[in-house]
Amino acid sequence: MTNVAVIGSQWGDEGKGKIVDWLSERADLVVRFQGGHNAGHTLVIDGISYKLSLLPSGVVRKGKLAVIGNGVVIDPHALMAEIERLDNQGVVVTPENLRIAENATLILSVHQELDGIREDAAAVGTKIGTTRRGIGPAYEDKVGRRAIRVLDLANLESIAPKIERLLTHHNALRRGLGQPEVHFDTIYKELEAVADRMVPFSEPVWKLLDDEKRKGSRILFEGAQGTLLDIDHGTYPFVTSSNTVAGQAAAGSGMGPGSVGYVLGITKAYTTRVGEGPFPTEQDNEIGQFLGEKGHEFGTVTGRKRRCGWFDAVLVKQAVATNGITGIALTKLDVLDGLDEIKICVGYKLDGETVDYLPASQGRQGRVEPIYETLEGWKGTTVGARTWKELPAEAVKYVRHVEELIGCPVALLSTSPERDDTILVHDPFQD
Repeated sequence: MTNVAVIGSQWGDEGKGKIVDWLSERADLVVRFQGGHNAGHTLVIDGISYKLSLLPSGVVRKGKLAVIGNGVVIDPHALMAEIERLDNQGVVVTPENLRIAENATLILSVHQELDGIREDAAAVGTKIGTTRRGIGPAYEDKVGRRAIRVLDLANLESIAPKIERLLTHHNALRRGLGQPEVHFDTIYKELEAVADRMVPFSEPVWKLLDDEKRKGSRILFEGAQGTLLDIDHGTYPFVTSSNTVAGQAAAGSGMGPGSVGYVLGITKAYTTRVGEGPFPTEQDNEIGQFLGEKGHEFGTVTGRKRRCGWFDAVLVKQAVATNGITGIALTKLDVLDGLDEIKICVGYKLDGETVDYLPASQGRQGRVEPIYETLEGWKGTTVGARTWKELPAEAVKYVRHVEELIGCPVALLSTSPERDDTILVHDPFQD
């Protein structure tokens, strides 16, 4: 048995929730290692939908330990609200099945306010498309060594200097942006209101995971967003504020890189993204509308409509390299049912030359033009298929061609939102 890291190989929204839930039956622990509540997973289990933003997907499975790692930034109020929502659906979350890294950074109201203030102040064409949840400002404070962390909630009597340090920075920014200052009592009361509920979940997660590793427990690492939103490897500056690639599974959990034995890249059979930024294969036409409506392409957290386009093999091949992806889980193949023809981007034209990767420069990214191959579509259905024999021949040809173009095999194939509508080619835990 090996430990598995699940990451998104595109711009997020690839269907990680279902795959993580499907894999969680084989795991003992599910660890969330980066991001915040600006992304979400929708799990459909026995016809019931569970919408998660901060909680690892394994929390809805009995007998599984869910862990929020140090690489995550946590809005304590949002977390408690999410726990209450699950409780109303019959899923009880306690310190018995959820642990939170004591050294994880907290998102406070001052972060959310700054997120919105700066986005509103940005000039047209420079807006990032932030969800205004405070994720970026919280990561900034973490790197700036002025963050309030989960462990600080257990020592409110000595937290005053930390709040003052935080507000020295934020109030200077707010004055410069023409906003009123935040008072000490505002932050203190905010922390005081959640301390008693948060502290029981807190512990040195790195030690917990090391102990579990030594016992031979199977660990599933769960990321948020996707590779192309990575702060280093994504379409900068239209990215998130953390590393979303597989290497972060180690740093964001407190385990060494050797703890990840298999990297599963969740890959949608077409391409979507939310927010601003380049999107070479975007179809702002009837094809994009078809994909969006049939694929129910609306954000789990924000409800924002996703931009849709053809599968981009160039970008996914790049993600395979930057993540060290071992195999992919190809999702939403059923959305392509009924199309007469299907296009796949196999390269780019850039300033008169052909390139086989997406450049890092924002200007060059905006100028790339996709080079397409056209494949025959299929009239049969792939919905609910659980064996290769149930798939139309043209659908199998499409999947095989994707494997060839990205240089990576398909380990799982998803044919509907239901967890059991999955064709298993290779069990990642058996690698």
